[in-house]
Amino acid sequence: MWKCSTSSCGQKQQRQQFDPVTTTHRTQSHGHNNRNNNIQRRQHSLPTICSIAFFVLIAVSQMQSVTGLREGLSGNMQSCANEGEEIQIKDIPNSKCFKCTCQNGFVKCDKSCPSVDDCFLLESKSSDNCCRKCKGCMHRGVMYASGAEWSDPEDPCKTYKCIASVVTESTQKCYSQCDDNQLTPPRPGECCPTCQGCKINGQTVAEGQEVVASIDDRCLVCQCSGNKLSCAKKTCPILQCPKSKQKQNPNECCPRCSGAREFRSVTGKCIFNTNLHYDKIEFMPDRCTNCTCLNGTSICQRATCPILECAPEFQEDDGCCPRCIVAEVRSECSLNGITYMNNETWNMGPCRSCRCSAGNIRCSEMRCPPIKCRANEEMKIPPGECCPKCLETAGTCTVFGDPHFKTFDGKFFSFQGSCKYLLAADCHGHNFSIRLTNDGRGTRRSSWPKTVTLKLRGLRINLGQKLRVKINGTRVTLPYTDFSSNGHGHGHNVSIERLPEGGIMLRTELGLTIEWDGNNFLQVSVPAQYKHHLCGLCGNYNGSGRDDLTGRDGRLHDDTEVGHFANSWKVGGPKSCSRTRENVVAQPTCNKHKTNFYCQPLHESDVFGNCDNRLNPNNYIASCSMDVCECPTGTCHCDSFAAYAHECRRLGVQLPDWRAATKCPPGSWRRNATLETFAGNSNYGDPTYARFAKGGGSASKARRRKQQLQLQRRQQNELQENEYIKKHVPNKFLRPRAPDRTPPPIH
Repeated sequence: MWKCSTSSCGQKQQRQQFDPVTTTHRTQSHGHNNRNNNIQRRQHSLPTICSIAFFVLIAVSQMQSVTGLREGLSGNMQSCANEGEEIQIKDIPNSKCFKCTCQNGFVKCDKSCPSVDDCFLLESKSSDNCCRKCKGCMHRGVMYASGAEWSDPEDPCKTYKCIASVVTESTQKCYSQCDDNQLTPPRPGECCPTCQGCKINGQTVAEGQEVVASIDDRCLVCQCSGNKLSCAKKTCPILQCPKSKQKQNPNECCPRCSGAREFRSVTGKCIFNTNLHYDKIEFMPDRCTNCTCLNGTSICQRATCPILECAPEFQEDDGCCPRCIVAEVRSECSLNGITYMNNETWNMGPCRSCRCSAGNIRCSEMRCPPIKCRANEEMKIPPGECCPKCLETAGTCTVFGDPHFKTFDGKFFSFQGSCKYLLAADCHGHNFSIRLTNDGRGTRRSSWPKTVTLKLRGLRINLGQKLRVKINGTRVTLPYTDFSSNGHGHGHNVSIERLPEGGIMLRTELGLTIEWDGNNFLQVSVPAQYKHHLCGLCGNYNGSGRDDLTGRDGRLHDDTEVGHFANSWKVGGPKSCSRTRENVVAQPTCNKHKTNFYCQPLHESDVFGNCDNRLNPNNYIASCSMDVCECPTGTCHCDSFAAYAHECRRLGVQLPDWRAATKCPPGSWRRNATLETFAGNSNYGDPTYARFAKGGGSASKARRRKQQLQLQRRQQNELQENEYIKKHVPNKFLRPRAPDRTPPPIH
């Protein structure tokens, strides 16, 4: 630390420390006596000067660059289960400063602070504050935050704006495009008259919408309030940063600072650019601006330039503001070969409209406010509108593999029933229903989606294995379209087409879509208008996954009662089941090394384009581990890979050729695979777990080991079945078992 004492603070040291900062003060010359008094005052004030130099040294050391402005959380991302819900994390410092939610299986935390990237005078960081703050302004005894704007109570045309301890005082200039008979005088507290009706150049301005009255002068802004349009021009605020640090963004009126710096407070002094000004000292940052340092705030006056009716090519610089050069006044305008008469207006799209004014084309442009969409929203521009809006994304329900379900609200569960079930339906308007038929494929406790059936306004569409499609029982070829009417004023408007990456896509006029790969992957998407209207295995689509396991009777089940929940949505009779007796409660005993081998690619980030930074793969790893335990084709792990890749693609991740990397071709129903198919692939795990199956070691040991495993599995399954029966089957349906008796002796 640099130290300063009254005996060691020489002129050279002071000049070195003040070199980046220029101080200004009043100078007086009243003769020799005054000079002697000044020398004495300087000697007595030397400690004060050293103290000021100390503060300035700290300020200068912080001004050059500021690091750590975007404080955030670092470390490993935490997994979560309840998609979209806010999560409280108590183990992180300043947790109150962050808002954490569950997004795509990860806890994502954001610090909701206003941007300070263009603040050239940051307040020093405080331990009790969550956000960095730009230095505010003191004006007439009132403290204002940086960015605040207010009017003079005695003169509403005089406006003030605070930017980083600098207050800019200016007088706004009014502008109107309507006739005098449509003008309404300003009310008390208002500066400018208003035009009846919110239209400019024939284009309607929405309530609260701002529009730039002329793209040649973007500081001239109109706003609609109460079906009245008022237009005014204000001067740009004075900036703390020098000209070399200012930037002008496209389509903006005023420049911004292109960096941020931190400062240490210097009581009663004003920091402006790289200068330190004493209280009540006047200074001029440029020839058009006058400033005064008052209570640590620079109060600056700058005149507002007049509103010009001429085009930029007919303007010239006139000191601080441009002025119009005398030019020929014409009565028509020409644009792209089209001639427009004086005062004629036309639209150039939803954002821009133009007017011919004395031979000059003046175009106005809508100003879109910045918006930030939530996790379940996407930014879109509605048809015919100018500005983007946050629209809720469509709800998606995914079914894949040995069926694993991800509901509309992000709830994951697995259910291996082999019957027909109501997957999703509009339980309020009854506009559609989707049924899913599962097939056990000869296994004891596994199953896979077999067919998907959509019922829509008298239309029955069946999507089957190997991409077979039937409409009302008749097989059709693709692409298929149906725009016929059902006789009740509603059309079907259904189209079915093949996708370039394989599979088919069914689209309806309701906004409902179904994607089907012809094997076992299924994804249903519904627009947000069906929120709170759905029921079935895909959940109720109400924004919360906690109540997605609600049965047909309205009862909410926990994660241990998935079977009871799913069976409540069973439709059809016993003939719709591929097994006469369901055994889904007993989970298969699986070799851990086997699951590690087949599911290893989901742990390899490069295989799926580092998607694990966006989407948590844990649910897909668990699904893969379950599927490989009882797999009739040898490629069941590919189902989890495909589902994970599909969701990554939906999130915008650019995927490499993961199928080639994992040897999982599309349409795995076309061929079976063995261990040797994947054993030589470096993306998979260690294949030596199957040494017994390949004949390595004694055959008798392998048989004994296999028999022991079978016995353990039977005992475990019987135990689980008995526990399930005791829990879910009433005692009145159980036949009492006779007590064990010792047989009589043989004589």
